[in-house]
This record gives sequence, C-alpha cells and structure tokens, in this order.
Amino acid sequence: MAKAEKTRQYIVEKAASLFNSKGFAGTSMDDIVKATGLSKGGVYGNFSSKEAIALSAFEHAVQRVSREVRQRTRGIGQALDKLRAVVYFYKERILDPPIEGGCPIQNTAIDADDSNPALRSRVIAALDDWQQRIVYTLEKGKERGEVLPSADSRAFAVRFIGTLEGGIMLAQLYKDVRYFDAMAEQLLDMIEGLRAG
Repeated sequence: MAKAEKTRQYIVEKAASLFNSKGFAGTSMDDIVKATGLSKGGVYGNFSSKEAIALSAFEHAVQRVSREVRQRTRGIGQALDKLRAVVYFYKERILDPPIEGGCPIQNTAIDADDSNPALRSRVIAALDDWQQRIVYTLEKGKERGEVLPSADSRAFAVRFIGTLEGGIMLAQLYKDVRYFDAMAEQLLDMIEGLRAG
C-alpha cells in the first residue's frame, strides 16, 4: 500500500468512530484533524470534503462489522444456524461494538435521514445488501430442505433486521444488554419458526 493510500485509510479509520459516535453534523473537520494528528491540509489533500470522508468512513464501518459477522458465521452450513450465529454475535458485542458508537447502519440512517442524500443512499444500499444476504441464506436453506418452502424470505429479512436494530437501539440507549436479550429471544423464535419438518 502506497503512503498516500495508507494516509487515506488512517483518516477513514479515525473518522469512522467519530462519525458513528457524533454523527455527520456533530463531527467537525477540527475533530478529524485532532483525531488523526494531521493538519487540515493533510486531511483535505486526501479528501475533497467532510462529506467525502463521511462516505468513506461509513463504508469502512459497515465493511468492518460485516467482516466480523462473516468470520463468526464462516463454516456454519445450515441456514438457520447461520442466522442464530448473527443474533449471538450482536448479543455478545452489543455493548462493545466493532465500531465505536454502535451500529453504523442505524446511526447513519438516523443521522442522514433527510439531511444528506448521498449518505442516505449509501445506508439504503447497505441495508439492501444485508437483506439480500439473508434472503440468499434462506433460499439456500429452502433448497436443502432446512427452511419451510412457504417462508417469505424477503419479509423475514425485513423483520429480522428491524427487530435486531430495535434491540440494538434499546440496549445502547439504556446501556443494558437485557433490552437486546428480549429482542434476541424474539429473533430466535422467528428463526425457529422457519424450520422445515
């Protein structure tokens, strides 16, 4: 990796935690300069704007969480076991998330709702990708006879993500994993309800 690439990556990694914790509006260029130890010129020499940094930081944060989830589910063959592993991953990491500030999809979705169309479209793309991965997992499970053929994979994916994200929000708000535990029980019941025969 070239020096310029390393510097860009360093800025993105530092900014990811800032944006995920403080939001786009709450994170200033001075915050990024302070976190990186670079000059403003050093930061702007790598990114054209704060928004460009935020977009890269969001992608980095989502990729980091996704990578950890994939590591957790790697080698799990059965579709429903894979989904259960995702629930347990979040249960274990709820108060110690892979990126400081919690779930980057949730935080950025709320932060960018109507104020930042570019960031909002990235969140939608990340959610669409997550839904598609769940649908793919369930459809493969149907092919192997693990999942009820009548299960609506897309509707399940939406309910799964909504329930998971709701549990994350409550646990983070109250700083109490028991709020996520209640949602995790619901998720595990939903998963079990898909089991074929």
